[in-house]
Amino acid sequence: MLIVGLLIRLIVFLFIEIYAFQALKVLTKKKVYHWIWIGISTLVYLLFFGILLINSESIGQTKWHQYAFSLLLIFLSPKLILLISMFGEDTYRVFVKGIRMIGNSEVKSIPGRRKFVSQIALGIAAIPFASFLYGVTKGKYNFKVLKYELAFDDLPEAFNGFTITQISDIHSGSFTDKSKVQYALDLVADQKSDLLLFTGDLVNDMATEMNDFIEMFSQLKAPFGQYSVLGNHDYGDYAEWKGREDDKRKNFEAIKSIHSKIGFELLLNESRFIEKDNQKLALVGVENWSKGYRESGDLNKASALVDQKDFKVLMSHDPTHWEHEVKGDDFNYQLTLSGHTHGMQTGIEIPGFIKWSPASFLYKQWAGLYEEFGRYVNVNRGFGFHVLAGRVGIWPEITVIKLKKSVPIA
Repeated sequence: MLIVGLLIRLIVFLFIEIYAFQALKVLTKKKVYHWIWIGISTLVYLLFFGILLINSESIGQTKWHQYAFSLLLIFLSPKLILLISMFGEDTYRVFVKGIRMIGNSEVKSIPGRRKFVSQIALGIAAIPFASFLYGVTKGKYNFKVLKYELAFDDLPEAFNGFTITQISDIHSGSFTDKSKVQYALDLVADQKSDLLLFTGDLVNDMATEMNDFIEMFSQLKAPFGQYSVLGNHDYGDYAEWKGREDDKRKNFEAIKSIHSKIGFELLLNESRFIEKDNQKLALVGVENWSKGYRESGDLNKASALVDQKDFKVLMSHDPTHWEHEVKGDDFNYQLTLSGHTHGMQTGIEIPGFIKWSPASFLYKQWAGLYEEFGRYVNVNRGFGFHVLAGRVGIWPEITVIKLKKSVPIA
């Protein structure tokens, strides 16, 4: 199956290359540029396919996988623009030729049209090339602090002005610059929030990925505590464990133990009460619940000690849980904190104008704050990165939410 998959990819890439190469040939006849193009493309593909063949799936996705995929995307994304442009030009030429064949001599080709189309296409193609190049070198550490203020009628008075910092999707195995990670953790500490919550995906696959970061993350503190839940990657399901199920179990136990080592209390379908001035807020944490994948989260079990009238903050890694189970639940989970999507790490966001990512095709709630029935979910865009070793337009996020008591209308 691996060989078949590689052959299919090879055919697709070859088709893209043939059309993209046409644009270069139209613009210049100099063979040296042609050979430079072919040489670079060949090296990129050799690296990509070599990593897929050499690296064992038993160790999960490595940084080499990310490097190879990211490099491929940097060079392939502009070629897709060229493919669309040149394929469109060829379609037009076939159309014109067809009209001529049926005897309409008035339809004429435009001299220099193909060269003009190639020039425009290359200019447009430079945009995704530069964007992905920035995203891989700088964008993945372009941390943003996003702040929201949410008002609730049933918020206990003691928690008026209470602040929560949320981080999600650390994916420690992807980090390449510890100084940038420390910078982000300093940003988290600078918020001085009352409560610090982490909503899953500590690693890509292996517990050992956190070895170099335990001391750094253990510096995070909040007056009312630090709590966490598991994400889909924390179960080790994406590595190959054939014949080594005991190793998978040990890896999972090691990942769970890391939470306490960095000062976070891991909630596994359970709840805790945050108390302030003799009033309380219920913090509920479920295991990962992903529609169609792993539905380990158990709301009933997690909320066994919580009353319906309690104000509740739910931590659930995947926002599909909110969409399919949480938002319509009569138990009334006022605020849910999720992550998982990363906003697919690629998109366009201009506040007040546009917010789009390919993630919108997969998730109804994919980044930011959403509200239905007076209940909210915040989908954090993620602290780290995965698969693509970069971010383009969808930046790594630290969320700060201030809870407010609604003022009655006179």
